[in-house]
Amino acid sequence: MKNIPTRARSPKADRPKGGRPPAPPAARRPWRAILAVVILAVVGIVATGWWLFNRPPAAPAIARTADQNVLLITLDTMRADGLSCYGGRAATPNLDRLASLGVRYEFAHAHAVMTLVSHASILTGLYPFQHGVHDNAGFRLPPTIPTLATMLHARGLATAAFIASFTLDSRFGLNTGFDVYDEKYGKSQTSAGFTMPERRGDAVVQAATAWLAQQKGRWFAWTHLFDPHAPYDPPSPYKEQYADQPYYGEVAFTDSVLGRLLDAARDPSGRPTLVLVTGDHGEGLGDHGEMTHGLFAYESTLRVPLIVAQIDRNTPSWASGATAGPEGASGAVSSTPARHVDIVPTILDALQVTRPSGLPGHSLLRTSRGEADATDSYFEARSASFNRGWAPLTGILLNREKYIDLPLPERYDLRDDPGEQTNLLNRDPARQRDLEARLRTMGAAANPVRRSEDPETAARLRALGYVSGSAQPRSQYTEEDDPKRLVELDQALRRAVDLYERKRPADAIPIYQQVIAKRPGMEVTYTQLAMLYWDLGDPHSAIATLQRARQAGVDGVELRTKLGMYLAESGAVDRALPLLREAAAGTFPDLDALNALGIALLRSGRTDEGVATFNRILQLNPSNSMALENLGAAALQQGEIEQARSYLIRALDVDPASPQAHNTLGVIEMKAGNRKAAIEHWKQAVAGDASNFDALYNLATELVKDGQRDAARPYLEQFVRTAPPAFYAKDIEYVRRFLAR
Repeated sequence: MKNIPTRARSPKADRPKGGRPPAPPAARRPWRAILAVVILAVVGIVATGWWLFNRPPAAPAIARTADQNVLLITLDTMRADGLSCYGGRAATPNLDRLASLGVRYEFAHAHAVMTLVSHASILTGLYPFQHGVHDNAGFRLPPTIPTLATMLHARGLATAAFIASFTLDSRFGLNTGFDVYDEKYGKSQTSAGFTMPERRGDAVVQAATAWLAQQKGRWFAWTHLFDPHAPYDPPSPYKEQYADQPYYGEVAFTDSVLGRLLDAARDPSGRPTLVLVTGDHGEGLGDHGEMTHGLFAYESTLRVPLIVAQIDRNTPSWASGATAGPEGASGAVSSTPARHVDIVPTILDALQVTRPSGLPGHSLLRTSRGEADATDSYFEARSASFNRGWAPLTGILLNREKYIDLPLPERYDLRDDPGEQTNLLNRDPARQRDLEARLRTMGAAANPVRRSEDPETAARLRALGYVSGSAQPRSQYTEEDDPKRLVELDQALRRAVDLYERKRPADAIPIYQQVIAKRPGMEVTYTQLAMLYWDLGDPHSAIATLQRARQAGVDGVELRTKLGMYLAESGAVDRALPLLREAAAGTFPDLDALNALGIALLRSGRTDEGVATFNRILQLNPSNSMALENLGAAALQQGEIEQARSYLIRALDVDPASPQAHNTLGVIEMKAGNRKAAIEHWKQAVAGDASNFDALYNLATELVKDGQRDAARPYLEQFVRTAPPAFYAKDIEYVRRFLAR
């Protein structure tokens, strides 16, 4: 639910969318002893020669100077073994070459397995229990916590971020300290379902390179690429080359776009650029039963790639096709443990900036000189606890030893068992107690407080594959709450998402019903099931599902808010308003909750109050595209055409592909007698969102009136086939009659 409908027969404005053997005995004869000494000497010489010729290459020198730029590249959902330089299947020549110019850390780890949490640690140098972000939903990075951008901006560097998905939207607080926070990932293109357009890597790189070309002084640029995230759908030719494992196709495509970015980062002034590339977390791909990420914290999702290098204008261009550094340099491989909390200290050290006190990490540059070493690392996976009421997962890495704290604890020796197949827990209870005590001393909170998320944010996160719900924390969890015991339910929910993405939502409904029967206290299953009913055009079943959840004692804020939205769209605005007012309450309300409230107020005839609500959103965020779109639609309803046009043009400046803005502008152009311009706007709206049924109807019918019947027919047939009868019954019948003629 996100936009106001301006109801007209035609054209229509938007509806809300809402060993070794023992040595032999000592020899008795002296000549044997002498022979042994000679043999040992020869062996020593041979061994020394072998080491000289086969030793790992020394780490290329990283100049420590304030006069350099910084390029941070984060690759979403990137397993360490995804890259070919880490032994992965995907061809990644650009990153392989970057690794040949610097240092590749083979034992690097994230501290969380969710995007927002990991990026908060990457940008602040803090553990999750220090910066306070523990999940993609319900947490915000406080503006009082300095980010890497804050620190570098204060040293005179221009700062910019280029974001590929909603998960890192500025509303979550990572924008602090950035001069530019480019998040044009298609903010307005949301739907009630799971799928959402993402900004492809080539588009992100295009925006980043355009900004880099304008810089005259020192700069810090963070570029986030989202393509390896599910669903996996790489473009050609990677789609065909990796047809059996499309995840690796996405990895290969991601690498392919990075050459342009790395070339653009070679400062023509001669100033060097420090480049760091890492993944925010990995991907399960079926390991330990986990298909994606967020549930467990095994190495498949916790271990990430980390490459540190320095380039300048003398570095050969990536476009030249070079596959290695100068004179065939192969870079260095470090087995020293590295962590996300080490990234900020490393960058600050390279720029000769004194690090703030309180950071748990250290500079990897000093590690390479033997001045520091990582000894432990905290990690967590709490999403299933917050959203489903399952046991929270925390743990600690101590060199190559890993301890996972759950009702069914786990301990692994990653040196001998990198696949975590043998739980060593019962072999040494004393060691378990030691690791538990060490974990406790790190200060991680048992049950951090999570705020309730508004429906629109929850819908966007769900669209990215993150189920969202609310579950009250408990003082104690049992073995039945351990995610290892519940992984089959997680797999069922993933199957439901897959069915929806393959256009089979009705087949997903029984799966949700079965999950509810097995685990009836999970709010998320009710809200997801209701969403499916709603998307299938059955608002009665959607509302009934949420009401049944409340009767069963499942009554979180998100559930009540979603119920309020559905009631409002179904015409029961008076019943919806109290629920939506509650969602939008507080000193710092979520902007999407305010947006939903504004729509409901307008539906109830309280135009002034609704407009005031949208204006409040703009006071909090002047570039909120949804508020601008709705103010434009409201002005259109009131006959204020030019004011409406002004709001919508501002909305397109924020999100040039906004289907809602294009649809309403199409209505305005028709009112002005410009059918051709209107049709072009509606084509863009439908291209951006095929479920924008008002735009689809407008486009089809006006093409007919313009005499373009052949061009109109595919759109008319699409409308009849896809528009939900619960909202468009009369229009569907009208179009059917026309097609019959």
